[in-house]
Amino acid sequence: MSNRQQAPGRADREGLTLVELFQMFPDDESAEQWFEQQMWPHGPVCPDCGSLRHSVTRGKHIAMPYRCLDCRQYFSVRKRSVMHSSKLGYQTWAIALYQVLTGLKGVSAMKIHRDLGIGYQAAWHLLHRIRKALETGELMMSGPIEVDETFVGGKEANKHESRRSRARGGVPDKAPVVGAKDRATGKVRAKAVSNTDSATLQGFVRGLAVELAQMGEEYLSALEARLQADLPQLSR
Repeated sequence: MSNRQQAPGRADREGLTLVELFQMFPDDESAEQWFEQQMWPHGPVCPDCGSLRHSVTRGKHIAMPYRCLDCRQYFSVRKRSVMHSSKLGYQTWAIALYQVLTGLKGVSAMKIHRDLGIGYQAAWHLLHRIRKALETGELMMSGPIEVDETFVGGKEANKHESRRSRARGGVPDKAPVVGAKDRATGKVRAKAVSNTDSATLQGFVRGLAVELAQMGEEYLSALEARLQADLPQLSR
């Protein structure tokens, strides 16, 4: 019998149940508060000038409950976000996000349309916005951060004879992938790269918006050694 542990099945995966989801977001107000906590953990921030100085205008401007005391612009958690100019409620956005992030095989606009009771066109645009945000959004990490690289590809023994690589040693015909994990939050970011030289890896690290001092010592040492190895080639 093999001692290799199998990944947990669908029934064993931990997550938020539908009952817990609707208890968490019973209305638009609770969903709005959740979005504010996620996007503004230290309080409202003006999306126009970045100021933290603001006044509350609830009751006067329902759609824009805050006013910046510096640029004098009204704003809400929607402004300049994926929800910008959307007339859909915060509860609808929260549930749609849950469906997109937990769907093992993805979710269609038709399902969003049926489940949330909104028009198909609205569901399509909502889904498009979420996917675009997940595709282009930056994953900010605060550290400490673990970074490592790997090579992804099938085993040569499993390939047809005509498609097997004749190269010896190394990792022939495999795609290099570099990844990072925030130890504090558990967030993970991975990216396929063209190669694993120091310039490429340093560019990936800078894109994480973290201080190098928070990177794992083991990885920093390896990155420094690789940079030194690349210096003779870069100076030619």
